[in-house]
Amino acid sequence: MIIVCIRTVILYAVVLFALRLMGSSELSKMSPFQLVVIFMIAELASIPIDSPSQSLLNGIVAIFALMFLQILISFLTTKFEGIKNLVDGTPTILVDQGRLNVKEMKRLRITVNELFEQLRIGNCPSLFDVQYAIMESNGELSIITTTQQPALPMIVISDGVIYEDNLSKAGSSKEKLLDALRIRGIKTVSDVFVAFYDGNLQIHVFPVPEKGETYAKELI
Repeated sequence: MIIVCIRTVILYAVVLFALRLMGSSELSKMSPFQLVVIFMIAELASIPIDSPSQSLLNGIVAIFALMFLQILISFLTTKFEGIKNLVDGTPTILVDQGRLNVKEMKRLRITVNELFEQLRIGNCPSLFDVQYAIMESNGELSIITTTQQPALPMIVISDGVIYEDNLSKAGSSKEKLLDALRIRGIKTVSDVFVAFYDGNLQIHVFPVPEKGETYAKELI
């Protein structure tokens, strides 16, 4: 009994340490990949506790291997948009300026009743009050009402990568975007941390912080 208690305390500490290293953001997003990792860590931790004959070291090594894999995937998703889309998925517009996107609803297997239920939960019982409804990659529905802003804000650059689809949705082009960067003294896209069009179709540019700086500041 004492051995089981000791092994439980050790594995509890190991799992807690692994989750802390993975970062709090990993627990807030809960993408399918992250859920699988959490479940696998829980299963690996339970095996040495339920079966004292199993090696405690093997369980700890397996947990840290999963932790390393999760951190690696998280790092790659911040650098490569394709990997991020593959692992986390992409946001999907279900209501676009009051119009229902039936094709995407069928693809995501969302019924009209389910969509309207989520709109009611978001205090938008009438579809005519909804400018945009977006199914985020974590499964939550974001609702932008008709009184909030005329257009949907769009990220057009993230970590030096241009999102050309978002550019076209914002009614802009790569040439206009590069001109806006040049006006602000930015020569290359790789120097941009994030750039986005707000609901009034005004562009906002935040360059990569200088070495030693903590915050990214907007260039006017």
